[in-house]
Amino acid sequence: MMQKSACAYSSQGLDTTKRLSTLGGQFKQSLEKLMKILEQCQPYFIRCIKPNDYKKPLLFDRELCIKQLRYSGMMETIQIRKSGYPIRYTFEEFFERYRVLLPWSLREQLKNDARRSCISISEAVLGKDESWQAGKTKIFLKDHHDTVLELQRQNILTDKVLLIQKVMRGLKDRKQFLKQRRSAIAIQSAWRGYCCRKDFRMVMLGFGRLQAMYRSRQLAKQYETTRIHIIRLQAMCRGYLMRQKIAEQKKAVCVIQAYARGMFARRTYQRMKRENIRLEEEKRLIQVLGPVKAREEAMRLEKEHLAALEREEAEARQKRNALANKPANNDVISDQEMVDKIFGFLPSMIGGQEGQAPLGFEDLETKPNKLEEVDLDMIPMSVELEEEADDLEEYTFPKFAATYFQGSSTHTHIRRQLRHPLLYHDDKDNVLASLVVWVVILRFMGDLPEPAMFAKNATTKSSSMMTQIYDTLGRKNQVQFTNNSPNMRENRKDNKISKGISSLKLKRSSKLTGKVTDQLRSGEEAFQEDSSISERPMSNLEKVHFIIGNAILRPAIRDEIYCQICKQLTENSNRSSYARGWILLSLCLGCFPPSDTFVKYLLNFIHHGPTGYAPYCAERLRRTYVNGARTEPPSWLELQATKQKKPIMFNVTLMNGESITVPADSASIAKEICQFIADKIKLKDVFGFSLYVAVFDKVWSLGGGRDHVLDAISQCEQLAKERGTHERNTPWRLYFRKEIFTPWHNSQEDPVSTDLIYHQVIRGVRFGEYRCEKEEDLVEIGAKYCYIQFGDSIHNEPVQKVLHDCIPVKQLKSKPLEKWVSLITYAHAKAPYTQDRLSRQTVKAQLVDFARFQWPLLFSRFFEVTKFSGPSLPKNHFIVAVNWKGICFLDESEKRLLELTFPEITGIHTNRAVKSFGQSCTLITLRAEEFVLTSVNSVVIAELVVMFLEGLKKRSRFAVAMHEKKSQEDPAILSFKKGDLLIFTEDKRLDANSGWICAQNERTGKTGNVFLEDIYIIPSLTKPSSQVLSLLMMSPDQRRTASQNSSMDEPDEEDLKVKPYTLEEFSYEHFRTPEKESISKAVLQKSRGRSQLWAHSKEPLKQPLLKKACTDPDIRDLACQAFIDILLFFSLGPENIEGKKVLAPSAELTSIQIISRLYYRGYIDIKAYSSVEVTDQIFVAAIQEEVLRDEIYCQIMKQLTENRNRYSVTKGWQLLWLCTGLFPPSKSLLKHAQKFMETRQKETLALECSRRIQTVMRSGSRKWAPHPVEVEAILQNNTKISHKICFPNETEQTFDVGTNTKIRTLCQNIASKLQLSSWEGFSLFVKIADKVISQNEADYFFDSLRQVTEWTRRNKPGKDGSAMSVAYEVYFMRKLWLNVTPGKDLKADSIFHYHQELPKYLRGYHKCSKDEAVQLAGLIYKVHFNSDRTQLATIPKILKELVPDNLLRVMPPDEWRKSITAAYSKHEGKTVDEAKIAFLKMIYRWPTFGSAFFEVKQTSEPNFPEIVLIAINKQGVSLIHQKTKDILTVYPFNKISNWSSGSTYFHMTIGNLVRGSRILCETSLGYKMDDLLTSYVRLLMNVVNKQKNLPA
Repeated sequence: MMQKSACAYSSQGLDTTKRLSTLGGQFKQSLEKLMKILEQCQPYFIRCIKPNDYKKPLLFDRELCIKQLRYSGMMETIQIRKSGYPIRYTFEEFFERYRVLLPWSLREQLKNDARRSCISISEAVLGKDESWQAGKTKIFLKDHHDTVLELQRQNILTDKVLLIQKVMRGLKDRKQFLKQRRSAIAIQSAWRGYCCRKDFRMVMLGFGRLQAMYRSRQLAKQYETTRIHIIRLQAMCRGYLMRQKIAEQKKAVCVIQAYARGMFARRTYQRMKRENIRLEEEKRLIQVLGPVKAREEAMRLEKEHLAALEREEAEARQKRNALANKPANNDVISDQEMVDKIFGFLPSMIGGQEGQAPLGFEDLETKPNKLEEVDLDMIPMSVELEEEADDLEEYTFPKFAATYFQGSSTHTHIRRQLRHPLLYHDDKDNVLASLVVWVVILRFMGDLPEPAMFAKNATTKSSSMMTQIYDTLGRKNQVQFTNNSPNMRENRKDNKISKGISSLKLKRSSKLTGKVTDQLRSGEEAFQEDSSISERPMSNLEKVHFIIGNAILRPAIRDEIYCQICKQLTENSNRSSYARGWILLSLCLGCFPPSDTFVKYLLNFIHHGPTGYAPYCAERLRRTYVNGARTEPPSWLELQATKQKKPIMFNVTLMNGESITVPADSASIAKEICQFIADKIKLKDVFGFSLYVAVFDKVWSLGGGRDHVLDAISQCEQLAKERGTHERNTPWRLYFRKEIFTPWHNSQEDPVSTDLIYHQVIRGVRFGEYRCEKEEDLVEIGAKYCYIQFGDSIHNEPVQKVLHDCIPVKQLKSKPLEKWVSLITYAHAKAPYTQDRLSRQTVKAQLVDFARFQWPLLFSRFFEVTKFSGPSLPKNHFIVAVNWKGICFLDESEKRLLELTFPEITGIHTNRAVKSFGQSCTLITLRAEEFVLTSVNSVVIAELVVMFLEGLKKRSRFAVAMHEKKSQEDPAILSFKKGDLLIFTEDKRLDANSGWICAQNERTGKTGNVFLEDIYIIPSLTKPSSQVLSLLMMSPDQRRTASQNSSMDEPDEEDLKVKPYTLEEFSYEHFRTPEKESISKAVLQKSRGRSQLWAHSKEPLKQPLLKKACTDPDIRDLACQAFIDILLFFSLGPENIEGKKVLAPSAELTSIQIISRLYYRGYIDIKAYSSVEVTDQIFVAAIQEEVLRDEIYCQIMKQLTENRNRYSVTKGWQLLWLCTGLFPPSKSLLKHAQKFMETRQKETLALECSRRIQTVMRSGSRKWAPHPVEVEAILQNNTKISHKICFPNETEQTFDVGTNTKIRTLCQNIASKLQLSSWEGFSLFVKIADKVISQNEADYFFDSLRQVTEWTRRNKPGKDGSAMSVAYEVYFMRKLWLNVTPGKDLKADSIFHYHQELPKYLRGYHKCSKDEAVQLAGLIYKVHFNSDRTQLATIPKILKELVPDNLLRVMPPDEWRKSITAAYSKHEGKTVDEAKIAFLKMIYRWPTFGSAFFEVKQTSEPNFPEIVLIAINKQGVSLIHQKTKDILTVYPFNKISNWSSGSTYFHMTIGNLVRGSRILCETSLGYKMDDLLTSYVRLLMNVVNKQKNLPA
């Protein structure tokens, strides 16, 4: 124990001097600790016992301790103590502890005497024996006495506790019951309300069904009427068809009669001929035998001759029947022999991947070896047709022929040319093509002989059949086409490939689709004029190409070709022709599908075909039908596949040098091949890998989509044929490469993908495909390559050997090899991956990520597009590159025109544009720009961009708040302001089906749940820039303005050199014929170029420019007058003192000559003109007559073309700027106007005019001419217009207002800038003199201003009859008080509500008591003077500003002052805004709060006073007594059925239009009442409609 105490003492460290404590000190400390322990206990005695002899802590020796207790006499002491009374309590202690054992009645009798109570307790519990004793001050007990007392005490306390618990639980349950009872009552009331609402909805549903039944009866009646008309039409049509049929039958009968008569005539002729022969023979024999014998001999010879003829005819008939009955598929020669006979030049092995490797891929070439042996029978490339046969029995080819064939065409085999196609064709060119194809089919099947007219030079041409088709079709137009496929340089120096960015990306345009299609669509074809293709001898391969090429180019004749082949295979007795036909049919089935109408008939025909071809052809048809038509004719590989009826096998080379054998067929697409390769090499990340084809010095991408692989091989063979190489020796190759990355690409996920991309990057760097701008990057790539090859320890010799594998030869020769080795060795030693000894796969992933970030444009998918509309770009035809960073626009020189990141793209969708432009996609950017791009790949572009955007949004952790969310009672919901950046937490969505997400507000740092509809998820994996966040916060108009301000840069020098576009091309079709000019040739030569209608002119027009404007005389006069006004505007100078325009002093003499000429010819009056008057004369007629709009555009652009006067050009662009904001040009003029502006980038207003056209096309045309504010702004070359807006609190602010800004948009901008909670209910008002006119929110701002000012001018003309200037102010105030609660929107209360309600209160319109007036006066004083008490003495003078007019005489002014002073003292502690809100809260209780008051004279209700107040508010229309201010009646809006107004009256109908009552009022403010009532009703109807549309 002492040792333990010493250890404890030493561990506490009480000695601050760090000296060892003495033995006495340790003993003292131990005793002190022991005393503290003893004080906490109640020991009867204390004995010290040594626990062990070793003085060790926590060691207890039992025998030693018992021996000490026995020797010290402790055992005897315990026995003695036990024989006595060990338990001793004082009476007080005993009574305090065990008084619960004494009954309450006995306790009162003993009067709480401790000694007596103790004895009573002991006697009651322990009994009256002498085992316990009571002394003078204590009671003595045995041990078992104490135990009995404790047990009794515990039992009694337990009973009391149970009693308390019972009472408390009863109280709790009572409270719970009352709470549940109240809740049940609330639920019952809600349920009853729900039932009532449900019944009401059922009633409404009943009314809806009643309406539906009524409408159905109406529709049924209309249907019956239409049915009667249709039956009548059918009867007429059937009669017409029957008459035609009868006519055809009559014609057929005539033909049959003709044939029968011919047959009879021929028989009669034959009989007569035989008779003549017999008579001649009889005459000859008469001389020898005599008359009788001669006649008999002649008869005998005639019979023998007839018998011989009959015998010959029978033998020929038997031969024909035997040949017809013999099965056609039991040919003597096999299918393979027939193919060899037709295409005898085919090799026995599949070729195409032999010969020299393409340029730049020599390192991937291996030794020519045979293809990997694959069991072709195990590949399921054909299926049996027994399952489908039952469903196709009714779809027979004879049935189709009888239904759809023209004229007398049958379904059986013939050997002559057709007079018309088998099927009907609308297009004449398709008819001619069908007839030519029929001839080629007959020649291919051997049913027509080959022509011999070109036999000598038939084999001299080395060009492909498709090239010859193109040459024939394009000979008329003499169009020169260029090869759009990417070319590689032929320079092989340093084994480096130098190519453009898009050389490996853009797909090679098909010679069919790119060249011939344009010629086929152009109209007339060369089938009639040039027969060099169809009438010269062709090889069988050329015939196949001709037939299938026409089917590919002309989808309308595909069924025609199939019908022609099937017709020639039906009842064909020629075995060779029959076999050739099935070979041709199988080739066609692999290239193009039939229509839906013919597909089942064709399947049935194939099912009944030869055993060897039926399943093979059916499978080819199924595959072609699924993957779509081809764009090229069959290649050599397909002919070999037809020969063997097996899949095509070829090799695809990976970037790591490996080769994969791939099975394919005619319909195989790049997606299937890529997936097969991925499955075979166990590639997981398949996206972005594409198939590339290379031949000679050309290479292009097939992508990973639906492009046919055999089409690319066919293109390679055509290139070889054009180079003079035989198709069988075409050295094409297929490669599997990475084309594009996803924005969320992770190189660590798929090692196979990373390894392939790594080898692609290494060889790309080696051959110059991927170029490093910095030498450090090249050294880093070499160091990583060495680490992957040799690990973390390298030497100079192996590094020197692999330098050629990772560094281009040109850079390698720029320095000695030792220098490169030292650089790479040093970089390798210092690299983090070497020091950390990372795995080689990790270093490969780092190298792939480096390539992804270093060359994003090289890992892009490229598409050729044409811009149909949108913001101006230097080029309209360019390349769109989509990569993991975003979208980039490139021109043909690979110059970047525009770059857009994915956060800057808000949407993309496809749509069918103008027919001449084909499929298009619309790209919408964050700057409110819309690019409409036309391309054949528009759907692919949209799908790729949408996939990237959706994938980024799913993985993005950033969003921006689109609405403000104030703090809620629920702390789990995050509060934020509009524009706050929200960062999603790791757990992201709370539930897959919920619309909530957990996010953190970056501004406040708080975390909570956010509703997805309140935010916009930014498609970005990194934190967006501040510019993107600021754009997200703007409205579309603000984004557009910001974009315009940021892009008003000077154009490039290259753009300035573009020749300005004119209306010359547009004038050829739409301008009238120019008038003949009688001037001399000298003058003509001098002024040539200025005499064109589309060029600048100084002479007024006598006729409009456009043809359509010349038909109507009124339109013609307006157009000519408009041109005169345009000439006048071009010549007007700055304003003089009177505000009018004079001739420009800086203008050239030509401008003055124009004005003088116009005056002397009587066109204008020589006086001062204002610019607004001139613009009104130009545009007012064009706004009213749409025919004049294009005329005005053309006149302005005409005067801007070849105009040498700089001042005049500036005025012209100002006028064009005004015009583009009023109305757009028509569709026919739109593209010409855009080109006119885009080619004049040096003009500061050109780009702005182009944008204004797009804006006005979206928002609609204006209804009024330009406002003077607009005209004055543009005359000062200011395109940004600001307007002053006033507020009720006598403040004003300036806001930006565009030409096409609507009042609704301006109200939203004002509310947003003032931080109002909502703009609903507010409106703009124009104040002119004493009139305040409300503006319609759907109108344009300047149109509304112009309408009001023009109305004022007409009503109040000037003194001399001229229009006077109108001064006005624009106010922004609350108009409708529907959902207004004081204190809910503090800004609106302090700026608008208080200052609008105060004048109505002071005029005495409300019913107010004296006490309320005193309190309100104190608040008004607080608002006026704040804490200035010095003005209290002047209250009698300003009493009209504090108290309503009708209460001024209720008290003397001094009493008013005292009362108002007392009321002010109560509110003195409030701020001004708090006083305003308190004022509003007091009057909010009145029923007339938020009313608009009108004092009228009513003449319809005799019970009401003649003069009443009408109050219009959210309750309806109230009639108020003028003097007492009592509300006489209230008419809710749903009771008002009609109202009308005029300049002196306002009428209103209450109830039904038939039986309702009318309120007739005389007032000059009827227009205000009408507008206000209409606005309230419209707003309430919108609210009701929104509630109906909400889900239940």
